[in-house]
Amino acid sequence: DLGTEHTHLSSMAGLARSVRLFARSSSSNAALAAPPHLAKAASVRRRLEEQVLASQLGGGEQRIASQHNRGKLTARERLELFLDPGSFREYDALKAHRCIDFGMQEQVPPGDGVVTGHGLVDGRRVFVFSQDFTVFGGSLSESHAEKICKVMDQAMLVGAPVIGLNDSGGARIQEGIASLAGYAEVFQRNVEASGVVPQLSVIMGPCAGGAVYSPAMTDFTMMVDHTSYMFVTGPEVVKTVTNEVITAEELGGSRTHTRTSGVAHLSAANDLEAMSALRRLVGFLPSSNREPPPVRETEDSRARKDSALDRIVPEDPNVPYDMGALVRRVLDDRELLEVSPSYAKNIITGFGRMEGATVGIVANQPQELAGCLDIDASAKAARFVRFCDCFNIPLLTFVDVPGFLPGRAQEHGGIIRHGAKLLFAYAEATVPKVTVITRKAYGGAYDVMSSKHLRADVNYAWPSAEVAVMGAKGAVEIIFRGKNVEEETLRYEAKFANPLVAAQRGFVDAVISPSETRTRICEDLELLRDKQVQRPWKKHSNIPL
Repeated sequence: DLGTEHTHLSSMAGLARSVRLFARSSSSNAALAAPPHLAKAASVRRRLEEQVLASQLGGGEQRIASQHNRGKLTARERLELFLDPGSFREYDALKAHRCIDFGMQEQVPPGDGVVTGHGLVDGRRVFVFSQDFTVFGGSLSESHAEKICKVMDQAMLVGAPVIGLNDSGGARIQEGIASLAGYAEVFQRNVEASGVVPQLSVIMGPCAGGAVYSPAMTDFTMMVDHTSYMFVTGPEVVKTVTNEVITAEELGGSRTHTRTSGVAHLSAANDLEAMSALRRLVGFLPSSNREPPPVRETEDSRARKDSALDRIVPEDPNVPYDMGALVRRVLDDRELLEVSPSYAKNIITGFGRMEGATVGIVANQPQELAGCLDIDASAKAARFVRFCDCFNIPLLTFVDVPGFLPGRAQEHGGIIRHGAKLLFAYAEATVPKVTVITRKAYGGAYDVMSSKHLRADVNYAWPSAEVAVMGAKGAVEIIFRGKNVEEETLRYEAKFANPLVAAQRGFVDAVISPSETRTRICEDLELLRDKQVQRPWKKHSNIPL
C-alpha cells in the first residue's frame, strides 16, 4: 500500500543520505562519523586491498628485482605468459602459513609462496600452480601444499590438465615434519591423477630433495637452461660423502637430465621460451582420459602424396637416413613435436597430427646406433606408449630396427627387463595402432615394435622392408657354418630380405608404395576411431619395472 511504499522510500532515502555523508566525511576528513556497518565494510575492503596487493607483490620489489637479475620471471609473470590473457582465476590468494616457531609468526605473507588457480590455454581449461621463489625461497609449507592439492583435486573433478611451475628451495625447515607431510599429500595426488588428467612440470629454478619426486611422477617435465636444476642430494652433500667436487649444473642441470638421465623430456633457453613450448605441448593433449585428443583445422589433405618418400630409404641397407624427416613428410604440415629429442636418440617419440587429430609417434632412428633398441630407448618408448594409451592417442610406429644392441654393458644393465617394458607397453595398449616397416625388422625387435602379434590393428611394409630373424650375412654364417657364404647370402636375401614372406603369412596387411602412406594411415585412423577392446578383468598389470 501507499504507507508501506512511503516507508520503503524513506528508508532508501535515508540510506542514500548515509552513503553521501560517509563519502563526504572520508574526502574532507570531517568529524562526522559514518554509520558503524559502513565503516566496518570500508575497513574490510581496505584491509582486503592491502592483502591482495601484498599477495601480488610476493616477496617485495627488492626480491622481484633479484629474481629478474637471475634471468628469471616471477611466478605471476610466468602465468601471464602461459595462460590466455585475462583468463586466470586465482584460488587462495590470501592463504597463509600457520607456523609460530622460529619467529615465523612475524612473517606471514599472503599466498604463502605459491600462486594457484585455473585459466585457459587456447580456450581450453587448465589448472596451474606456480611457486614463488621471492617468498621464503618458494619453500613448501603445510599451507603451500594444501593450495597445490586443492587445484589437483579440482582438476581431477572436472577433467583438466595440471601444470606445475616449480621454483622452490624445498621443504620449509621451520615447519619440520608438517612440510614433509605436505609433500606426501602432493605425491599421493600425482599418483591418483596419473592416467586421469595430463600432468606437466616445468622446472624453472631449484628442485632438490624430496621435491624432485612430484615432477618425476608427472607425464612430461621441462627444464630451463642454466637457471634450473634437479637432484636428490646437492653438490655439498656429494662432496661430503664421496669427496667429489661437482657443480649444481653438472649434477642436475637441464643438459644432464635431457641428455644423460632422461629425467626431463624437454628444455628451453629461458622462461619465455619455456612458456611458449608448454602452450604448444598442451595443444596436442586431451583434457582428460574421458575426452578424445583435440582436433585442429588443417588444409593438408589425406590425399596428398609425397614422391620423395619413394626415394628416402637408401638402396644399401647399411646406409643410414633421417627417420625424423620421413615421419614429418607423413604428418600434417610436416609438424612433429619430439619428446626427449636429446635422450636415447636411436628412437624417436613425439606428437603430430593426422587430419588435425593428435597422434603419437614412435620410430627407430637409423642415424643413431643404426636404429638398434637399447636400454634407454626401450624405457623411453615404453613410457611414451603408455602415456598415449592412457589418453586415447592413436599410435603410429615406423620400424627400421636391426635388433637389440649387443654387448656386456647392455646385458649387465638389464636389457632383457628394459626391452620387455616396450613389448609389454605395446601389447597392453588398446588405442588404434598402425605400424609401417620402412626397412629392417629383425629378430625379437621386430616383435617388440608393434607387430601384428602384439595386436597392432594395421601393419604395412614398404617394398624396401626386410622382415627376418636376422640379417642375411649373420644368418648364413650360422646356417652354413662359413661355407659358400657369398652364394648363400644372395639366396637368403632373395628369399627373406623383402616383405613378401611376411605378407604371405598375413603378418603385414599390405605392401604399399611409400608415397601413399599418409592416405592409407588417415583411412585406417578413421576406421579405427571407435575401436573397442575387451580384456580380462584385473586389478592392474605388473609391467617389468
